[in-house]
Amino acid sequence: MIAPKPDSTHTIAGIKDPSVVYYNGRYHVFASTAQSAGYGLEYLNFTDWSQAGSATQYYLDRSPIGGGYRAAPEVFYFAPQKLWYLIYQTGNASYSTNPDISNPNGWSAPKNFYSGMPSIIQQNIGNGYWVDMWVICDSANCHLFSSDDNGHLYRSQTSLADFPNGMSQPVIALQDANRNNVFEASNVYKVAGQNQYLLIVEAIGSRGRYFRSWTSSSIAGSWTPLAASESNPFAGAANVTFPAGAWTTDISHGEMVRTQVDQTLTISPCRMQYLYQGRDPNSGGDYNALPWRLGLLTQTNSTC
Repeated sequence: MIAPKPDSTHTIAGIKDPSVVYYNGRYHVFASTAQSAGYGLEYLNFTDWSQAGSATQYYLDRSPIGGGYRAAPEVFYFAPQKLWYLIYQTGNASYSTNPDISNPNGWSAPKNFYSGMPSIIQQNIGNGYWVDMWVICDSANCHLFSSDDNGHLYRSQTSLADFPNGMSQPVIALQDANRNNVFEASNVYKVAGQNQYLLIVEAIGSRGRYFRSWTSSSIAGSWTPLAASESNPFAGAANVTFPAGAWTTDISHGEMVRTQVDQTLTISPCRMQYLYQGRDPNSGGDYNALPWRLGLLTQTNSTC
């Protein structure tokens, strides 16, 4: 549905890691731009998915977010401050704010949640990378999740009143001795109408990237497996079909279309839609130069 649109100063190979909200009659999508030289961020908006491919792509290195390594965005409206937040990775866990989501030049310069990589991540990261920051808030606290590409999902928190300041030292929220089973790209959502949270985490399987899922009555866990295997995934090659033939075997880093845009990250359990990244299964070479594209999953077996 969405492919890169290189210009004279952006030779983009892939568009990745989308975050999406539906607000004021438009879909607002933020994504990573990938090339062999590194990563940046971009923004686009449109009124209907049929327009997604033709929408103008704004490169956010032209905003106060600036150039350099920025990737894996998450966007939400933080109602207590009446500000939009963009959470992303810079080698640290970073954020920018904007009073108007439709103004790509309105984002503030990056600020960090931490002065550096927390010690528990340093101790466990091995040969991995600290990636894919994700914020969700309940009525009392805001929680920051992140991954290390080495089998660990971390969670830290601060009070709703103090956010974005005062983030605690992380704890391990989920782990697996096989790093591929808890790899990266976590999403956590509040399920509308239920005392339940949904966690999905990207895994690497024999047929490509896929998502495992868990549920909990609390953002702090503990997490109970839901659809959590390659043969029975939340989304993956085992349960995704393609009307025009499979253009990808990877169902990778993305974002659910939410029913609310605020910090609670609320989703409907009915006819879920998920914006994801995939790529030609025959592509190879440098990871940063892979031809990632964005597609949309729609749940077809909804019970409501």
